[in-house]
Amino acid sequence: MRTTNRRRRKENAENVLFTLPALLLVIIMMYVPFIMSGYYSLTEWNGISKTPVFIGLANFHKLFSNSSIFAGTILFTIRYTLLFMIGSNVIALILAVALTKKFSAANVFRGLFFIPYIMSLTIVGFIWKFIFTKGFEKLFGLTGMGFLNYSWLGDPHLAFYSIVLVGIWQALGFYIVLYIAGLQAIPQDVLEAAVVDGAGPVQKFFRVTLPLLGPSITTCIFMSLTNGLKVFDIILALTKGGPGTSTYSTTMQIYQEAFTNNNYGLGSAEAILYFIFVLVTTQLVLRLMKKLEVNL
Repeated sequence: MRTTNRRRRKENAENVLFTLPALLLVIIMMYVPFIMSGYYSLTEWNGISKTPVFIGLANFHKLFSNSSIFAGTILFTIRYTLLFMIGSNVIALILAVALTKKFSAANVFRGLFFIPYIMSLTIVGFIWKFIFTKGFEKLFGLTGMGFLNYSWLGDPHLAFYSIVLVGIWQALGFYIVLYIAGLQAIPQDVLEAAVVDGAGPVQKFFRVTLPLLGPSITTCIFMSLTNGLKVFDIILALTKGGPGTSTYSTTMQIYQEAFTNNNYGLGSAEAILYFIFVLVTTQLVLRLMKKLEVNL
């Protein structure tokens, strides 16, 4: 009995010792900066002066005033996230179904679709900036297709859809892999039973395959939601928030306010509000997807 208790205490001590460094890093890198941001959001500080000036809720009041562009960045981010979620998941699911079919080049296409995902978002942005400007210009000269001559990054409406297109293109391979894993985990006898019962390809997909893909769909929706809400790199590389402020995401606005305008107090207030918005949104979507997953 004593030997067992000693062993237990030793194991508990080892668990604490092995966990402590990681826990300290998480506290130092995440929780301490978050608490400091909460304090700085109540101050006026340029990031250089030694003593921030406490101004209470003035920064939050400013964000809710008519002169603030913060609300506009939230709307832009919501629009981007919705299109990114729908586009990436629908296209990824279609391609995943196609790539689970048995044909010789299936593995090659899987690799080709996954390559953009392992590339840096900033590099992807610069590549597509070159394509939208120089590449389309050359193709227009060769083919004469009118849409190639549009100002894809200069027009506010087209710039938004250009960013969505690049975001979907870059992330597509990741969601394809998740959907392929889900499709391959579906028991074959269930699909064969559906065929025996007279289900056609369309009925088999929507009545058997899709409901069994519930966990994969929930995972992909949640991942695409979080990736859409934190979009930053692609915008920085493609448009830098332009033309004007038409492609400012919320993360871009926080970065500009804090590190370009040197207004750390207002930037921290924006970060706190956006954290609450993201927390509420992700929890609501996750609960909704769990309910839909049960009902499928």
